[in-house]
Formats: sequence, C-alpha cells, structure tokens
Amino acid sequence: MSKSYGFDTLQIHAGARPDPATGARQTPIYQTTAYVFRDADHAAALFNLQEVGYIYSRLTNPTVAVLGERIATLEGGVGAVCCSSGHAAQIMALFPLMGPGRNIIASTRLYGGTITQFSQTIKRFGWSAKFVDTDDLDAVKAAIDDDTRAIFCETIANPGGYVSDIPALAKVADAAGIPLIVDNTSATPWLCRPIEMGATLVVHSTTKYLTGNGTVTGGAIVDSGKFDWSASAKFPSLSAPEPAYHGLRFHETFGALAFTFHGIAIGLRDLGMTMNPQGAHYTLMGIETLSLRMERHVANARKVAEWLENDPRVEFVTYAGLPSSPYYERAQKICPKGAGALFTFAVKGGYAACVKLVDSLDLFSNVANLGDTRSLIIHSASTTHRQLTEEQQIAAGAAPNVVRLSIGIEDADDIIADLDQALAKATA
Repeated sequence: MSKSYGFDTLQIHAGARPDPATGARQTPIYQTTAYVFRDADHAAALFNLQEVGYIYSRLTNPTVAVLGERIATLEGGVGAVCCSSGHAAQIMALFPLMGPGRNIIASTRLYGGTITQFSQTIKRFGWSAKFVDTDDLDAVKAAIDDDTRAIFCETIANPGGYVSDIPALAKVADAAGIPLIVDNTSATPWLCRPIEMGATLVVHSTTKYLTGNGTVTGGAIVDSGKFDWSASAKFPSLSAPEPAYHGLRFHETFGALAFTFHGIAIGLRDLGMTMNPQGAHYTLMGIETLSLRMERHVANARKVAEWLENDPRVEFVTYAGLPSSPYYERAQKICPKGAGALFTFAVKGGYAACVKLVDSLDLFSNVANLGDTRSLIIHSASTTHRQLTEEQQIAAGAAPNVVRLSIGIEDADDIIADLDQALAKATA
C-alpha cells in the first residue's frame, strides 16, 4: 500500500487485501501449520530463499505477515518480524548482531524485566550489557568499545515516563558504526517514529498499546533498512557467508531487507519465538483504532498528572507532559503529539502507603501490564522491579515510594475520583 496515505488510513489498510479465495474483508486467521507446495521445484526455491512464500508457520503465516507489514508501514520501516512477546523481540533484535564476548550499551532507564534480561539472562549466550545513563552522551561514548554491537533505549521509558534523546543517541551510534535499537512500546508510532530520528531497529511489545485490549502477548522488530551491515566486519551474520544457506550473504542478497529476512530465515527458524495467527488477528484489530485510543490516553494522562502534581499527598509526578518535568522540552520534540500515558508518582508515606494505595483502588486494576484501554497500576518495587537492588530501582524510576500508572481511556474524572479516595486511605 502507498505510504502517501495518512496514519489513520494506514492503521486500517496497510498490509491487508480482501481474501482472494473468499473475498473476506477482514484479514482471516490462517490457522494452519503448513502450506502445500505447487511442486518440488517450488518447494526447493522456497527453502533456498530464492522465492518468497509460505513453508511452515514457525517461519511465516499470512495473518502474521499482514501484521508485520502494517507495523513496518506505521513505523516507516522496510520490514518487520513478529514474534511471541516483547522479550522475544529483544532477543530476536540482538541475535543477528551479537556473539560470545560482544556487548551492548543499555539505558539505565528500562523496564525491570529488560534490565534483568540484559544483566543476567543474556550472559548465558556469552553476551553482556553496559548500563549507562543515556542522557550523558559522553558516558555513552566512553562505554563503547571494539566489542560493542548496539545501543538500546526506550522512547518513553517504563516505568518513569522519561523521554530518550533519540537523534542524539543515533549520532553516537552512527559515529561508532553500530545500530541504535529503540523500544517504542510506550510511545507507539502514533506518538513517535524513531526511524525518522535515526534509529536502525525498533522493537515493540505488541501486547501493549498496539493491541490495546489486554488479550494477547506478542512482539515485533522493525527494520529501517538504512544500516550498512557490510561496512565493517562487526556483523558477520548479515555480511558474511551463511553456511546454512550454501554461503548466501544476507546483506548482499537482500539489501535493505537483510535484517528482516535473517530474522525469519534464521531467527524464527532456530529460536522458534513464533507469534500465533490468532494473536496477530487480535493485534490487527487493535491497531485499527490506535490513533483514536492514543489521543484519549494522552489527554487523560495529562489531566490526571496535573491533578496529582497539585495534590499535597503526592511528593512528585514524573509525567514528561508536565511543564515542570525536566523532560518536557525534549518530549515536545520527540513526541510532539503527547508524552504518552505511562508515568509514576511518589506517595507520601513511602512503601507502606504505596501498597495501601494499590489495595484501595476500585476502577484501576493492579496488574503487570500497560497499554490497556483500562487504567492500570502497579507498585514496581515489589513486583516488576523486585529483582533489582534499591539503587537499580531508583535509577530505573521504580523507587520503593513510587507507583506506576498506565492511564486508560475511561472518563478522566472517574479516574481521578478513584485515585482521590485511594490516596485518602493510603495517607490517613
């Protein structure tokens, strides 16, 4: 589909066509494991990557393919690989870049599960992460060494709502000859398109705002198609001969789509982090209303944050859409339509008051999720970030006296009323 269409049109139509067999207008759920080959030569061409098509649903599926094209189009990328979760997307993004002894530079302001994945789990692959305050560009530059293969940040950091300076980080990454990977889950392409700001790869937990209804898990990696994987010897998985495909060189063969094809032909083939077609269908339906929902999310979040900031029972609010936020000016440039709907606030009374607040809410749901149409709350220090030290919790914006809000699309006055009565109980 032509990318000259507006966002609201593309979120409904990109990647989709009426089903050629039945004329079905909505993308069907192709609930099948495998696909019949026309003949032996057709099968051989598919397995040899000489022809694009469907072989086995661990690799490709028509429903999932529509979702990948739609997300790539909205992000301004050339292709996307959909997978089973946001965490899977992070591993899939790193897989073609890394090798034993290699490292990434990761922001200290990341989702707690990502910090655990990067600080602990990836060590089992022989990879490592250096956690750096990405607001300190000199520190980022100093941390890069000959084994560094990427810089990783979030557009709007979970949980604190901090906004990354994507163009500045992209310049640092370009100078070092490495990709910038941006997790755009909290912002979505409606608020920010990192590729236009210099990002090489964009990852999503499609579980969150893209689906928007709390029904399925999923992830996606969007390829900008702009990185020269053959400019150095740092990325042999993409530039050197691939033994599993008789010496094929992915970048030489597929050009701008090298990363996308590698993600399918190697990543999904061998890691098996596959998105199921029914999950892709739910996410496609969610994306059709993405801009409408995000507009309401942002408006509600701004109103709730302003109310909290003026409440004497609250120590501080981290919402970057408030003029008092140190990230306010940056947010106007990075996310001009709004600073999202995810932020934290500190409750006077500390840890105990936070626990009481969470237990006293009626409208809010206490869940380990965000980006739902419903307003959600969690005490990160005792849940999603509990594996971290208190110092790491504070650095990640999840201190013991802080709760995280994901503001939904309910009536804003109802959201505020629920917080008001719960704060009264928590700070009595």
